[in-house]
Amino acid sequence: MFIGLIISIVIVGSLIRMLFFEKITIFEYERGVRYLKGRFYKLLEPGVYWLFTYNSKVVKIDIRPRVVTLPGQEILSSDNITLKITLLAQYEIADPVITLNKVKDFEETAYAFIQIVLREIVGSVKVDEFLQDRRGYSKKLFEETEPKVKEIGLRLLSVDIKDIMFPGELKKVFAQVIQAQKEGLAVLEKARGESAALRHLANVSKIIEDNPGLMQLRVLQSSGNTIVMGVPTETISSTGRKNEQQKPTQ
Repeated sequence: MFIGLIISIVIVGSLIRMLFFEKITIFEYERGVRYLKGRFYKLLEPGVYWLFTYNSKVVKIDIRPRVVTLPGQEILSSDNITLKITLLAQYEIADPVITLNKVKDFEETAYAFIQIVLREIVGSVKVDEFLQDRRGYSKKLFEETEPKVKEIGLRLLSVDIKDIMFPGELKKVFAQVIQAQKEGLAVLEKARGESAALRHLANVSKIIEDNPGLMQLRVLQSSGNTIVMGVPTETISSTGRKNEQQKPTQ
């Protein structure tokens, strides 16, 4: 009879645990936010917990970094040109309690913050400036968005401008502008080369003007004649005339 009583107690205990208690496992990449009678009670670290389900509830949240692509949105620049910009953002949940309790959908809220700041930045600059300093404006976007997402318990790790697209006609115009710029650079490089060649010729001309003997030495070198170093040019010329006079007449 005693054994039967023990068995009955165990069975009743198991039923009570099944009905009123719940086993919760919080993994390493998660955090649990526990509510007691509808109010925030405590933050649960990784581990296994038995909770009294009658007045308790646990919401688990993944705290691993997330990489998301914000689809292209059309934005008007300060010079009234429409751009379609796609962003790549990386963030993680820094404070699960704030993230769950302050906003209904923290992801949508974070996207809205980033998009609003992007519109303010693009709307204040011209297209040429934005394209030339794309990395700089990505940095500015991060710096101005990071404090905003921090208010909802998130930590912004990075945000970059992924793609910039133009309407059909403007795409052709900008392609022509880029082509013209490349052609202009090629012409400029050619002009620089020609200027360098002219400067070189001018320098050579000046050297020959200051040293007339260099031209005669160059001529002798080109003709294959032997050059006698250290002998004045006049001596070489007179010796050559004497040799021609002494040649026997045939």
